[in-house]
Amino acid sequence: MRIIQPKDSGLFDREIRMKKLAEGPDPLSRLNTRIEWEMFRSSLERVFEKDTKGPGGRPRHDVVMMFKVLVLQRYYNLSDEQTEYQINDRMSFQKFLGLRLADGVPDQKTIWLFRETLSRNGSVELLFRQFENYLREAGLMGHEGKIIDASFVDVPRQRNSRDENQSIKCGQVPESFMKNENRLEQKDVEARWAKKGEEVHYGYKDHVKVDKTTKLIEDYEVTDASVHDSQAVGDLVEAGDGTLHADSAYTGKGIETILEGCGVKGEICEKGYRGDPLTEVQKERNKTKSRIRVRVEHVFGFMTNTMRDGLKMRWIGIRRARAGIGLLNLVYNMARYEQIVRLQVG
Repeated sequence: MRIIQPKDSGLFDREIRMKKLAEGPDPLSRLNTRIEWEMFRSSLERVFEKDTKGPGGRPRHDVVMMFKVLVLQRYYNLSDEQTEYQINDRMSFQKFLGLRLADGVPDQKTIWLFRETLSRNGSVELLFRQFENYLREAGLMGHEGKIIDASFVDVPRQRNSRDENQSIKCGQVPESFMKNENRLEQKDVEARWAKKGEEVHYGYKDHVKVDKTTKLIEDYEVTDASVHDSQAVGDLVEAGDGTLHADSAYTGKGIETILEGCGVKGEICEKGYRGDPLTEVQKERNKTKSRIRVRVEHVFGFMTNTMRDGLKMRWIGIRRARAGIGLLNLVYNMARYEQIVRLQVG
C-alpha cells in the first residue's frame, strides 16, 4: 500500500489552506461576511480615547480587532489564557481577526484589560443597543409579539465559612475579606444561590425579551440568581410590545398590572394549584401558548450547545457578569442574524 509522503512547504500553502477554510462550514467566516464590524469603531474609539493616559508606551491593538477577540471568546466560551493560545494556534481565528503570521497576537492580560475597560464604562450594553438598532432598521425587530424568560448563569462557587456566607447574604462584605485585598479580589459577594427543582445554581440570571418572529434578543436584564424571574418584567416590558408570551412563573396580579399599564396583552401560561388543578380547557390554552413561548428555549439552547456552555462564566462580581452576559446576548444576536440572512438568501 502506498503512503502519502509529506511535501515540502510551498510559497502559497497558507493561501490554499485559507481558501479551503473559507469554503467550509466555518461560522466565523459566515459572521465576517454578514456583520459590518466597522459600525462599532466610533463607539469603541470613544471608550479607549478616554482611557488613554497620554503619549508614550506601546501602540495599542486595533479596537475593532480587539472587540472581535471578545466575540471569539464568548462564542467559544474561552478563558483569557485559552483565547490567546487558540488565536496563535488556529488559522480560522487568525483569519476572522484579520491577522497574518507576522502580526502580534494580544496576550491574555491585554484581552482582560480591554474587556475590563468596557465593563467599567458600561460600554457592553451600549454596543448591544447599537446592534439592536441595526437589526431594527433591517426590519428584524419591533414586531408585535415578545417572549420573556430567564436562565441561570453559573459562576465559580465560593468556599466560605458559615459566618462569611451569612454576612454576604445580608449584603455585607465579611471582615475577613477586607483584611486581605488579594482575597477580596477573588471573592464574589454579589452572586447568590438558587434552587430550581433538583438543580442548585450559584451566580446570576440572564432575563431576556425575545422577538417571537425572529428569536432575536431585544432587551435583557441581569440580576443575581436569587431574584425571581417575574421581578424583571417591569424593566423589560414596554408599550408597543403587543403580546407577551411567558411560562407560568410570570403569573400574578402584579404582572397583570404592569402589562395593562403598557397596553400589552398577556399570553401567560396558566398555573395549577394544589386542590385547584388546571381544567382541560386551561391545558389546551397552555398548549397553544407554549407553541410560541417555547421559541425562547432555542435561544438558551444555542448558548448552551453552540456557544460551549456559554451560560457558565468565570468572572467575579455583578459588574463583570453584566459585561459577560451582555456580550453573550450580543454574540447570540450576531449569530442569529447571520443565520436569518443566510436562509433568506439561500
